[in-house]
Amino acid sequence: MIRLNLLPHREERRRARRRQFISLSVSLAVLGLAVIALGHVVLSTQIENQNSRNGLLKGEIAKLDEQIKEIDKLREQTLALLSRKQIVETLQTNRTEAVHLLDQIVRQIPDGIYLRSVKQSDNKVTLIGFAQSNARVSTLMRNIEGSPWLEKPALVEIKAVQLPNNAGRVNEFTLNMQVKRAAPPAIGGVPEGAPAKGGPGKTAAVPRGGAAG
Repeated sequence: MIRLNLLPHREERRRARRRQFISLSVSLAVLGLAVIALGHVVLSTQIENQNSRNGLLKGEIAKLDEQIKEIDKLREQTLALLSRKQIVETLQTNRTEAVHLLDQIVRQIPDGIYLRSVKQSDNKVTLIGFAQSNARVSTLMRNIEGSPWLEKPALVEIKAVQLPNNAGRVNEFTLNMQVKRAAPPAIGGVPEGAPAKGGPGKTAAVPRGGAAG
């Protein structure tokens, strides 16, 4: 006897496949959402960690900036102290230069020369005076060249002039020279035997009458 299955088995299969597809789609959607959520959490964590590192770096950079400012202040203070130290050393050496200058002028002037004025501007010294002859001026220049404190004599002018009351004729001369100065010392003081520093604009007068060298 032949039995026939009249149930809609094809429709049932399609429904089963549809249910499987829907279940798989939902599972995939849930899995996709889970992956997205996990990725978001991971990225958020990394962003927070990086922001934390950035904040730490900013704090350290701010500390370094403050330290750099302190170093700059210390450098400025050091330079100011060195400048004051140099000024003090210059003042200490200036006190003796005028004494050495006058002493050397008296020592180096030969007989027959009389000074009218001595003027100093920085290390340049100008002598104005009278000489009995040109040879006396040449002797003075040689004496200056051999001085341990004076150097570079240069004759500016020499001319014959008549003394008052027909006392005779003499040669009036103008002579420039320089004071020898040592280089500024690295650590206080000037080496023994070295010329000292002098200030600008110093003027000294030597009584007329000269001195033997």
